[in-house]
Amino acid sequence: MRRRRRGGVGTGVGVALVILLALTMVAPFLYMVSRSLMAEAEVFQWPPRLLPASPHPENYTAAFTALPFGRFFLNSVVFAGCVVVGQVLTSAAAAYAFARLRFPGRERVFLAFLSVLMVPAIVLLIPRFLIIDALGGVDSYAGLISTELVSVWGIFLLRQFFLTLPRDLEDAARLDGAGEWTIFWRVILPLSKPALATLALFAFVDQWKSFLWPLVATRTANMQVVEVGLARFHEAYYTNWPYQMAAAVTATLPLLLLCFAAQRYLMGGIARLSRSVSRG
Repeated sequence: MRRRRRGGVGTGVGVALVILLALTMVAPFLYMVSRSLMAEAEVFQWPPRLLPASPHPENYTAAFTALPFGRFFLNSVVFAGCVVVGQVLTSAAAAYAFARLRFPGRERVFLAFLSVLMVPAIVLLIPRFLIIDALGGVDSYAGLISTELVSVWGIFLLRQFFLTLPRDLEDAARLDGAGEWTIFWRVILPLSKPALATLALFAFVDQWKSFLWPLVATRTANMQVVEVGLARFHEAYYTNWPYQMAAAVTATLPLLLLCFAAQRYLMGGIARLSRSVSRG
């Protein structure tokens, strides 16, 4: 009985800590939503209000039409979508080579790939810009997307996942005359859908909230993404907090909907990938 009581108390404390942590994470977003529905003068009242006295949903319409946010959203969708496709394909192909193919220096090449993770992204910013500038890719989709098509992190995760897949199906496919490309496309990839979905989701979220590279690689409003548009909006309406909060909520909403829609695949993929990495 004492053990059960201790276990019950420990479980209750654990649940309370999880709830407290969840509220801590959600509180800034709820604060942002509340402020986005307030009048401009209401934000600066003292004592501060938690909820608006009278909601002002027109703040969202005004904020969305103040700048060409429709174009910003389109650019972000094209940018993030193309990068997701590129990273999934390149990461899967490279991971299959490192996990299944045997060639001289494979482990050393893989370690060289991993060493890139230790290089800060800011260090590569100027070389990347000089490359796309020399190729005439500044302020274009090609220049914005091309340097983001390979993810070392994605290669590592998929390699670890591929190592856990049984080789029996591959051996059976080889006995039927299948080549490496057929095995990769028709055997490995169908078995790796949870891992691929997880990588795709993380890649989309990472590119959607990307700010520094799109800021450097674009020049005009027609090529700027949502995060850069938010920075421009802050410069234009730095005293109007409800407008700024409304614009920020609008930019965050697609990510929230995506995460809720893909929650089952995300949690399952993370669990599988964590087991794969620990085994590797």
